Amino acid sequence: MDDTQKLENEIAAAIGAASDEAALEAVRVDALGKKGRVSLLMRGLGKMSPEERQIAGPALNALKTRLNELIATRKDVLAEAALNARLETERLDMSLPARARTQGRIHPVSQVMDEVAVIFGDMGFAVAEGPDIEDDFHNFTALNFPPGHPARDQHDTFFLNEKEDGEQMVLRTHTSPVQIRTMVAAVERAKKTGGDLEPIRIIAPGRTYRCDSDQTHTPMFHQVEGLVIDKETHMGHLKGCLADFAATFFETEVKTRFRPHHFPFTEPSAEMDIGYERKDGQILIGQGDQWMEILGSGMVHPNVLTSVGIDPDVYQGFAFGMGIDRLAMLKYGIPDLRDFFAADARWLKHYGFSPLLQPNLATGLSS
Repeated sequence: MDDTQKLENEIAAAIGAASDEAALEAVRVDALGKKGRVSLLMRGLGKMSPEERQIAGPALNALKTRLNELIATRKDVLAEAALNARLETERLDMSLPARARTQGRIHPVSQVMDEVAVIFGDMGFAVAEGPDIEDDFHNFTALNFPPGHPARDQHDTFFLNEKEDGEQMVLRTHTSPVQIRTMVAAVERAKKTGGDLEPIRIIAPGRTYRCDSDQTHTPMFHQVEGLVIDKETHMGHLKGCLADFAATFFETEVKTRFRPHHFPFTEPSAEMDIGYERKDGQILIGQGDQWMEILGSGMVHPNVLTSVGIDPDVYQGFAFGMGIDRLAMLKYGIPDLRDFFAADARWLKHYGFSPLLQPNLATGLSS
């Protein structure tokens, strides 16, 4: 114990001489670790007499306390010095120009889907969705496609394996199955409440699939369909709704006409044409005397209503469908449908839209 002061002086000097936190830790272990110099002295207390222990014990504990304080103080000094040295080497030059940041772009398909949803949302339509893989009932039978219809052929439809109950599964060829699911759900709600069928007004955007591929067709493409069901809706409402949509979507006055057509799920059925002209290799919507078909529509066929449990003598309505990709091509001058799915960043940079500018009717659908 006579050399305690000398030991403290040596350790204190080593602490003061530590140049970094690693060296300081080595000094701490040498002095206060399990086999440290002070720890070995603490072990010798058991061999002393009670009188000697009363003197040596407090002295050694006081020594440990002083050394720990010295180590803590030196550690703070070294940490601050290390931080200052790091700040000196990592100094930011505020005069340098900021790094260029690459901003993503909204795909034209997503943009047009949002625009369509905004327009019909303002008319009171809700957005409904359904699965991409459908059964035969929802994709064909409930929509009045008879057995042997060309749409059921393998050259037009992607057929999948049958379910355990023998139900044929397909990749949906249109988003019309969403209409069926919506009507079935509405009928179920009416049964539970015991009241009338609630009016239906929905649009169904989404992916669809057909065995076709060329400049204007791809195996997977996008559609949006609309459905209105109530007791009073008639063909005039259909024409007014779609004419207003065309003018709002193309953001200009658009001439429209309706031509009789045939679809299994509507009767009467009609295709809607819009006026346009070609000038300098561009298609100008709303000008000229030429006509272009952009969508199919009609009054919901009574057989479709019957297939989902709706009385066609009480309820009626209209439906329509159009291609999202084709609308994007017409509005934004995109010449080839296949480029939509080419994953070319240069193409998307040219035709894409800023994610900060969301379509709305107050300031304009597109930038």
